[in-house]
Amino acid sequence: MPVRTFAFAIGSLCLFLGAAPAGAEVPPRPRIDAAVAQLMRDTGARGIAVAVIDDGRVAYVQAYGERNAAGDPLTPDTVMYGASLTKTVFAWSLLQLVDQGVVDLDRPVAEVLPDLPSMYDENLANRYSDWRGLAEDPRWRAITPRIALTHSTGFLNFGWLEPDRKIRIHFDPGARYAYSGDGLMLLQFMLEKGLGRDVGRDIQTGVFDPLGMTNTSLMWRPDFAANLADGWQADGAIEAHDECSKVRVAGSMDTTIHDIALFAAALIRGDGLSPASRAEMVRPQLAITTATQFPSLQPELPPEQRREDLEAGLGVVTFKGPQGPGFFKGGHNDSTGNTLVCLDRGRRCVVILSNDVRSEKGFGALVSVVLGETGVPYDWEYGFTRDPTN
Repeated sequence: MPVRTFAFAIGSLCLFLGAAPAGAEVPPRPRIDAAVAQLMRDTGARGIAVAVIDDGRVAYVQAYGERNAAGDPLTPDTVMYGASLTKTVFAWSLLQLVDQGVVDLDRPVAEVLPDLPSMYDENLANRYSDWRGLAEDPRWRAITPRIALTHSTGFLNFGWLEPDRKIRIHFDPGARYAYSGDGLMLLQFMLEKGLGRDVGRDIQTGVFDPLGMTNTSLMWRPDFAANLADGWQADGAIEAHDECSKVRVAGSMDTTIHDIALFAAALIRGDGLSPASRAEMVRPQLAITTATQFPSLQPELPPEQRREDLEAGLGVVTFKGPQGPGFFKGGHNDSTGNTLVCLDRGRRCVVILSNDVRSEKGFGALVSVVLGETGVPYDWEYGFTRDPTN
């Protein structure tokens, strides 16, 4: 989506409703409702769900529009695709293992998986990438959990995007940010094949159960079918909800706006992690040096053109704006647009789940109405080029 189009969407909605002043209290419900209605009119989006966190507590949860072509209503308990918000949940879970002494963020993956390039299993080809492409490149031995969580492994987003569908390293691990779902899948492989963990169970018992996220899972559950969201693509075509049969920490989570609001509130409060691990998750750790997030291997900007307010945390991207530091994470596929934005000041967040990818054009405006001017780098997140699988 062109930046100019995105900027126009922000401008039109903010002119209509006015952005909230920086640091303002959560707007009253009618104002949020009106902002969402305007977004849906401007973008043509058919369904969207919104949650607001204020002072670490869930202050507002609502769903709007339709969940399928039959016109059934989207509700706060409708199961929606979490997309890459899964990555933030996984980062939180992995940091719990750091707190338990199971994982060291700076211990190379090769110490757990010394024979990784030879561990390809055709029976798992639809779950993990083909590690055989690493056999001739010893740089993979430098990859650590921290490097993977800051998207600096040197991998493409997914190995199947390579010409021979085998994963490759394109720059020295840790040298720069380049979004890669396979970086997190490598950590899942390390946990499951190297340490004997059940990642789906770890996340269920360490995140979803304690937070009361009863309608959230990294794998399809038959009970989801009763209130399930299909999605709308950019051309208005309907896309059936994908029933994920495998746990994939890069993006297999199904959730509801009610449930993900509980996670966002816990995340901004710092629940479930030691203070040190929570601080590490949202600490700026690696400068981001590209004009937009995708394509992930685009050339880096000259130093004088790089943003000083934008860095990778662990499973999130950090920024600095008019209200001070914050962090965010997006999620996207052909019919899904999600965003999570949190500000340290006031422990405030907005979470948006949409089953219509067209709604993304209005996210910046809606966040501004709710939180005021934040400085979220939507021009970087939603630049000229979007990757179809982030």
